[in-house]
Amino acid sequence: MPTNEAAPANEIRVPQMKLSHGGRSIPVIGLGTAVDPPVSAEYMKSAVLRAIGVGYRHFDTAHKYKSEQPIGDAVQEALSLGLIQSRDELFITSKLWCGDAHPSLVLPGLHKSLRNLKMEWIDLYLIHWPLSCQPGKLDFPIKEDDFLPLDFQGVWAAMEECQKLGLVKCIGVSNFSCEKLQNLLAIAIIPPAVNQVEVNPFWQQKKLIELCKENEILITAYSPLGAIGTFYGSSRILESEVLQEIAESKKKSIPQVCLRWAYEQGITVVVKSFNEERMKENLMIFDWELTEEDHEKIRGIPQSRGVTGWPYLSKQGPFTTLDELWDGEI
Repeated sequence: MPTNEAAPANEIRVPQMKLSHGGRSIPVIGLGTAVDPPVSAEYMKSAVLRAIGVGYRHFDTAHKYKSEQPIGDAVQEALSLGLIQSRDELFITSKLWCGDAHPSLVLPGLHKSLRNLKMEWIDLYLIHWPLSCQPGKLDFPIKEDDFLPLDFQGVWAAMEECQKLGLVKCIGVSNFSCEKLQNLLAIAIIPPAVNQVEVNPFWQQKKLIELCKENEILITAYSPLGAIGTFYGSSRILESEVLQEIAESKKKSIPQVCLRWAYEQGITVVVKSFNEERMKENLMIFDWELTEEDHEKIRGIPQSRGVTGWPYLSKQGPFTTLDELWDGEI
């Protein structure tokens, strides 16, 4: 039977950053749960429990990932085991899938996520991509004939209503370029608190980070280590001679250098390792710093987008080319 055990002595405390609205602070490092190839629900639940045990308090999910339910199960078990004392200790992010990205379907889509998570509210809800598909279609990849343009104003108004109802503490977007973000800011009553995008030393997103800082929007970086092992990832980060040289000089790993670099950009990250030792290693970035020389070397790394977004292109639009999807930011 579960017992009310105290939190583990080896739990690592992760700093947090205040969001511009909603009264919430987001842990600097969270655990991502978009897994390719998929894992079983039981495996995901166990991974989340391990992560809570070592100190993770932010969990990033989405209806598309099929990880909401195991996260909800893990949180319930963590409470029963005494790993956490209340739901408020956690920061949960989920995302609105393209098939629910219609003004009338945003709230029902959120309710599906809440049922899966067994929660009355979540901390952050994001528009997953800046496009829609046929209402209710949840399959991925999206079929060629199912793509639709996003009703930015109508969908964002529905997202704002979700926050007003108290079902989410904060709202935001994911995979929005500078131009799309500026278009949204022009019509938003409640501005987005977060833009979750790819950021790493090989895709540093300087222009987007600056725009977000100017508008008090926090960047959360996905693929901070290159998403190695996925169909869209690569090993170029872990094989970088520049990063290896910096890591050796610091007696750290390349992943730690990448995460520390992101932290020093003033952004948060979601990492994706279910190995307990690597989970711990990814959190051990807060008691040392990179030098200006280190930053200069990283700034010199040639830039190119790793997550191209090609599955979201369609011959009939709304985006027929990567240039259209990212508004030239490729």
